[in-house]
Amino acid sequence: MRVTFHGVRGSVPTPGPSTVRYGGNTVCVEVRLSDGTLLVLDAGTGIRELGKQLLTDPALHKPIHLFITHPHFDHILGLPFFAPLYRRDAHAIFHTFTPRAHRHAKHPVVFDGEHFPIRVADVPARLETEDANNGEFHVGSARVQHVLLNHPGGSTGFRIDDADGTSLCYLTDNELHPPNAPTTSIDQLARFAANTNLLIHDAQYLPTDMPGKKGWGHSQVDEVLALGKLAEARKVALFHHEPERDDEALDRIAKHSDAWVAENAKAMKAIVARERETLDL
Repeated sequence: MRVTFHGVRGSVPTPGPSTVRYGGNTVCVEVRLSDGTLLVLDAGTGIRELGKQLLTDPALHKPIHLFITHPHFDHILGLPFFAPLYRRDAHAIFHTFTPRAHRHAKHPVVFDGEHFPIRVADVPARLETEDANNGEFHVGSARVQHVLLNHPGGSTGFRIDDADGTSLCYLTDNELHPPNAPTTSIDQLARFAANTNLLIHDAQYLPTDMPGKKGWGHSQVDEVLALGKLAEARKVALFHHEPERDDEALDRIAKHSDAWVAENAKAMKAIVARERETLDL
Protein backbone atom coordinates (compact mmCIF):
# COMPACT_ATOMS: atom_id res chain seq x y z
CA MET A 1 0.00 0.00 0.00
CA ARG A 2 1.30 3.44 -0.93
CA VAL A 3 -0.06 6.56 0.81
CA THR A 4 0.46 10.12 -0.46
CA PHE A 5 -0.65 13.29 1.33
CA HIS A 6 -2.06 15.96 -0.99
CA GLY A 7 -3.58 18.13 1.74
CA VAL A 8 -2.88 18.10 5.48
CA ARG A 9 -4.36 21.36 6.77
CA GLY A 10 -7.56 21.62 8.79
CA SER A 11 -10.44 24.11 8.77
CA VAL A 12 -9.28 26.50 6.03
CA PRO A 13 -6.54 26.59 3.37
CA THR A 14 -3.41 28.48 4.43
CA PRO A 15 -1.32 29.31 1.36
CA GLY A 16 1.77 31.46 1.72
CA PRO A 17 5.49 31.47 2.50
CA SER A 18 5.07 30.47 6.15
CA THR A 19 3.36 27.14 5.30
CA VAL A 20 5.28 26.13 2.18
CA ARG A 21 7.15 23.17 3.73
CA TYR A 22 4.18 21.37 5.31
CA GLY A 23 1.59 22.73 2.90
CA GLY A 24 -1.53 24.84 3.10
CA ASN A 25 -4.14 22.70 1.31
CA THR A 26 -6.95 21.12 3.28
CA VAL A 27 -7.16 17.40 3.71
CA CYS A 28 -6.85 14.83 0.94
CA VAL A 29 -4.99 11.51 1.02
CA GLU A 30 -4.29 9.21 -1.94
CA VAL A 31 -4.10 5.47 -1.26
CA ARG A 32 -2.82 3.00 -3.85
CA LEU A 33 -3.58 -0.60 -2.97
CA SER A 34 -1.27 -3.51 -3.75
CA ASP A 35 -3.32 -4.26 -6.90
CA GLY A 36 -3.13 -0.63 -8.08
CA THR A 37 -6.68 0.36 -7.08
CA LEU A 38 -6.99 4.08 -6.22
CA LEU A 39 -8.77 5.25 -3.06
CA VAL A 40 -9.11 8.95 -2.20
CA LEU A 41 -9.77 9.93 1.40
CA ASP A 42 -11.51 13.31 1.65
CA ALA A 43 -11.74 16.03 -0.98
CA GLY A 44 -10.28 19.17 0.54
CA THR A 45 -8.37 21.61 -1.66
CA GLY A 46 -5.50 19.11 -1.87
CA ILE A 47 -7.55 16.97 -4.27
CA ARG A 48 -6.94 19.57 -6.98
CA GLU A 49 -3.26 18.64 -7.24
CA LEU A 50 -4.12 14.94 -7.24
CA GLY A 51 -6.58 15.51 -10.06
CA LYS A 52 -3.97 17.23 -12.20
CA GLN A 53 -1.67 14.23 -11.76
CA LEU A 54 -4.42 11.76 -12.61
CA LEU A 55 -5.03 13.42 -15.98
CA THR A 56 -1.69 11.98 -17.12
CA ASP A 57 -2.49 8.50 -15.75
CA PRO A 58 -3.23 5.96 -18.52
CA ALA A 59 -5.55 4.19 -16.05
CA LEU A 60 -7.81 7.25 -15.68
CA HIS A 61 -10.77 5.24 -16.98
CA LYS A 62 -10.54 2.90 -13.97
CA PRO A 63 -12.77 3.75 -10.98
CA ILE A 64 -11.65 6.39 -8.51
CA HIS A 65 -12.99 5.32 -5.12
CA LEU A 66 -13.87 8.30 -2.90
CA PHE A 67 -14.36 8.07 0.86
CA ILE A 68 -15.48 11.34 2.49
CA THR A 69 -15.43 11.54 6.29
CA HIS A 70 -18.07 14.30 6.54
CA PRO A 71 -19.34 17.30 4.56
CA HIS A 72 -17.64 20.19 6.39
CA PHE A 73 -16.26 22.53 3.75
CA ASP A 74 -12.58 21.85 4.42
CA HIS A 75 -13.23 18.21 3.44
CA ILE A 76 -15.23 18.79 0.23
CA LEU A 77 -14.15 22.20 -1.07
CA GLY A 78 -11.80 20.69 -3.64
CA LEU A 79 -14.40 18.53 -5.39
CA PRO A 80 -15.44 21.13 -8.00
CA PHE A 81 -11.75 21.51 -8.92
CA PHE A 82 -11.00 17.78 -9.24
CA ALA A 83 -10.10 17.64 -12.94
CA PRO A 84 -11.15 14.00 -13.65
CA LEU A 85 -14.77 14.93 -12.92
CA TYR A 86 -14.77 16.93 -16.16
CA ARG A 87 -13.62 13.98 -18.29
CA ARG A 88 -16.25 11.71 -19.84
CA ASP A 89 -13.83 8.78 -19.66
CA ALA A 90 -13.46 9.12 -15.87
CA HIS A 91 -15.45 7.07 -13.36
CA ALA A 92 -15.81 8.14 -9.70
CA ILE A 93 -17.54 6.12 -7.00
CA PHE A 94 -18.58 7.70 -3.69
CA HIS A 95 -18.63 5.02 -0.98
CA THR A 96 -20.97 5.72 1.93
CA PHE A 97 -21.52 3.98 5.26
CA THR A 98 -24.43 6.00 6.68
CA PRO A 99 -27.73 7.39 5.33
CA ARG A 100 -26.44 10.92 6.00
CA ALA A 101 -23.30 10.29 3.97
CA HIS A 102 -25.42 8.82 1.16
CA ARG A 103 -27.57 11.96 0.98
CA HIS A 104 -24.54 14.23 0.82
CA ALA A 105 -22.88 12.07 -1.83
CA LYS A 106 -25.98 12.09 -4.04
CA HIS A 107 -26.56 15.82 -3.59
CA PRO A 108 -23.23 17.49 -2.69
CA VAL A 109 -23.70 21.09 -1.64
CA VAL A 110 -20.70 22.17 -3.71
CA PHE A 111 -22.59 21.10 -6.86
CA ASP A 112 -25.98 22.57 -6.02
CA GLY A 113 -25.76 25.42 -8.56
CA GLU A 114 -25.56 28.07 -5.83
CA HIS A 115 -22.25 27.36 -4.11
CA PHE A 116 -20.68 26.54 -7.49
CA PRO A 117 -22.12 27.11 -10.98
CA ILE A 118 -21.95 23.45 -12.08
CA ARG A 119 -24.68 21.11 -10.85
CA VAL A 120 -23.95 17.46 -10.10
CA ALA A 121 -26.16 16.30 -12.98
CA ASP A 122 -24.00 18.29 -15.39
CA VAL A 123 -20.67 16.76 -14.34
CA PRO A 124 -19.31 14.90 -17.41
CA ALA A 125 -17.66 12.01 -15.53
CA ARG A 126 -19.59 8.89 -14.64
CA LEU A 127 -20.58 9.28 -10.98
CA GLU A 128 -21.90 6.53 -8.74
CA THR A 129 -22.83 6.17 -5.09
CA GLU A 130 -22.42 2.81 -3.37
CA ASP A 131 -23.62 1.92 0.11
CA ALA A 132 -21.75 -0.43 2.39
CA ASN A 133 -22.79 -4.07 2.46
CA ASN A 134 -22.91 -5.35 6.05
CA GLY A 135 -21.03 -2.27 7.20
CA GLU A 136 -17.97 -2.69 4.97
CA PHE A 137 -16.69 -2.52 1.42
CA HIS A 138 -14.43 -4.78 -0.60
CA VAL A 139 -12.62 -2.46 -2.98
CA GLY A 140 -9.91 -3.86 -5.20
CA SER A 141 -7.58 -5.91 -3.03
CA ALA A 142 -8.75 -4.34 0.24
CA ARG A 143 -11.46 -4.50 2.86
CA VAL A 144 -12.68 -1.11 4.13
CA GLN A 145 -14.44 -0.77 7.49
CA HIS A 146 -15.75 2.29 9.28
CA VAL A 147 -16.15 3.76 12.75
CA LEU A 148 -18.19 6.76 13.92
CA LEU A 149 -16.10 9.60 15.34
CA ASN A 150 -16.58 12.31 17.96
CA HIS A 151 -17.20 15.48 15.96
CA PRO A 152 -19.96 18.11 15.84
CA GLY A 153 -22.36 17.01 13.11
CA GLY A 154 -20.68 13.60 12.92
CA SER A 155 -17.69 12.19 11.08
CA THR A 156 -16.69 8.72 9.88
CA GLY A 157 -13.28 7.07 10.18
CA PHE A 158 -11.98 4.33 7.90
CA ARG A 159 -9.74 1.29 8.21
CA ILE A 160 -8.25 -0.18 5.03
CA ASP A 161 -6.81 -3.70 5.20
CA ASP A 162 -5.03 -4.75 2.02
CA ALA A 163 -4.56 -8.31 0.80
CA ASP A 164 -0.79 -8.04 1.29
CA GLY A 165 -1.28 -7.58 5.05
CA THR A 166 -0.76 -3.82 5.23
CA SER A 167 -3.33 -1.57 6.87
CA LEU A 168 -4.20 2.10 7.22
CA CYS A 169 -6.52 3.84 9.71
CA TYR A 170 -7.80 7.30 8.84
CA LEU A 171 -9.44 9.03 11.82
CA THR A 172 -9.78 12.73 11.25
CA ASP A 173 -12.06 15.29 12.82
CA ASN A 174 -12.25 13.28 15.99
CA GLU A 175 -12.12 14.61 19.57
CA LEU A 176 -10.64 11.92 21.78
CA HIS A 177 -11.80 13.67 24.97
CA PRO A 178 -15.06 15.43 24.06
CA PRO A 179 -16.91 17.46 26.71
CA ASN A 180 -19.92 15.12 26.57
CA ALA A 181 -20.28 11.35 26.31
CA PRO A 182 -18.27 10.16 23.30
CA THR A 183 -19.85 8.49 20.30
CA THR A 184 -16.89 6.10 20.28
CA SER A 185 -14.53 5.64 23.23
CA ILE A 186 -10.74 5.67 23.14
CA ASP A 187 -10.65 1.95 23.86
CA GLN A 188 -13.02 1.28 20.95
CA LEU A 189 -10.90 3.42 18.64
CA ALA A 190 -7.75 1.61 19.78
CA ARG A 191 -9.33 -1.73 18.95
CA PHE A 192 -10.42 -0.40 15.56
CA ALA A 193 -6.86 0.74 14.81
CA ALA A 194 -5.10 -2.21 16.46
CA ASN A 195 -1.69 -3.05 14.98
CA THR A 196 -2.21 -0.82 11.96
CA ASN A 197 0.81 0.08 9.85
CA LEU A 198 -0.25 3.73 9.74
CA LEU A 199 -2.68 5.69 11.89
CA ILE A 200 -3.54 9.08 10.39
CA HIS A 201 -5.29 11.12 13.07
CA ASP A 202 -6.44 14.68 13.51
CA ALA A 203 -4.01 16.40 15.91
CA GLN A 204 -5.04 20.00 15.43
CA TYR A 205 -4.63 21.26 18.99
CA LEU A 206 -2.12 21.76 21.77
CA PRO A 207 -2.83 22.24 25.51
CA THR A 208 -2.38 26.00 24.98
CA ASP A 209 -5.46 25.97 22.72
CA MET A 210 -7.60 24.84 25.63
CA PRO A 211 -10.15 25.36 27.05
CA GLY A 212 -11.24 27.68 24.25
CA LYS A 213 -11.36 24.91 21.64
CA LYS A 214 -12.91 22.23 23.85
CA GLY A 215 -15.86 20.68 22.05
CA TRP A 216 -14.74 21.81 18.59
CA GLY A 217 -14.22 18.21 17.52
CA HIS A 218 -10.43 17.91 17.29
CA SER A 219 -7.71 16.26 19.36
CA GLN A 220 -4.48 17.31 21.04
CA VAL A 221 -1.11 16.01 19.88
CA ASP A 222 -0.25 14.03 23.03
CA GLU A 223 -3.71 12.41 23.07
CA VAL A 224 -3.17 11.15 19.52
CA LEU A 225 0.28 9.78 20.34
CA ALA A 226 -1.20 7.99 23.36
CA LEU A 227 -3.92 6.47 21.15
CA GLY A 228 -1.23 5.25 18.76
CA LYS A 229 0.61 3.60 21.63
CA LEU A 230 -2.59 1.98 22.94
CA ALA A 231 -3.44 0.66 19.45
CA GLU A 232 0.15 -0.53 18.97
CA ALA A 233 0.27 1.30 15.65
CA ARG A 234 3.60 1.13 13.86
CA LYS A 235 3.45 4.72 12.68
CA VAL A 236 1.27 7.72 13.60
CA ALA A 237 0.82 10.66 11.24
CA LEU A 238 -0.29 13.87 12.97
CA PHE A 239 -2.77 15.49 10.58
CA HIS A 240 -5.40 18.21 10.00
CA HIS A 241 -3.03 20.94 11.18
CA GLU A 242 -4.27 24.09 12.88
CA PRO A 243 -4.40 26.88 10.25
CA GLU A 244 -2.65 29.35 12.60
CA ARG A 245 0.45 27.12 12.90
CA ASP A 246 3.25 27.87 10.48
CA ASP A 247 6.10 25.59 9.44
CA GLU A 248 8.23 26.48 12.44
CA ALA A 249 5.39 25.66 14.82
CA LEU A 250 4.91 22.27 13.14
CA ASP A 251 8.67 21.68 13.39
CA ARG A 252 8.34 22.15 17.15
CA ILE A 253 5.48 19.65 17.24
CA ALA A 254 7.63 17.16 15.32
CA LYS A 255 10.48 17.60 17.80
CA HIS A 256 8.12 17.21 20.75
CA SER A 257 6.55 14.09 19.20
CA ASP A 258 9.96 12.48 18.69
CA ALA A 259 10.75 13.06 22.35
CA TRP A 260 7.36 11.70 23.46
CA VAL A 261 7.80 8.54 21.41
CA ALA A 262 11.37 8.02 22.64
CA GLU A 263 10.14 8.16 26.22
CA ASN A 264 6.77 6.41 25.94
CA ALA A 265 6.49 4.25 22.80
CA LYS A 266 9.86 3.22 21.39
CA ALA A 267 8.30 0.70 18.97
CA MET A 268 6.21 3.43 17.30
CA LYS A 269 7.22 6.20 14.94
CA ALA A 270 5.47 9.56 14.72
CA ILE A 271 5.52 12.04 11.86
CA VAL A 272 3.90 15.39 11.17
CA ALA A 273 2.14 14.90 7.84
CA ARG A 274 3.17 17.16 5.00
CA GLU A 275 1.97 17.66 1.46
CA ARG A 276 3.59 15.61 -1.32
CA GLU A 277 4.98 13.10 1.20
CA THR A 278 4.59 9.44 0.16
CA LEU A 279 4.77 6.49 2.54
CA ASP A 280 5.18 2.89 1.43
CA LEU A 281 3.58 0.62 4.03
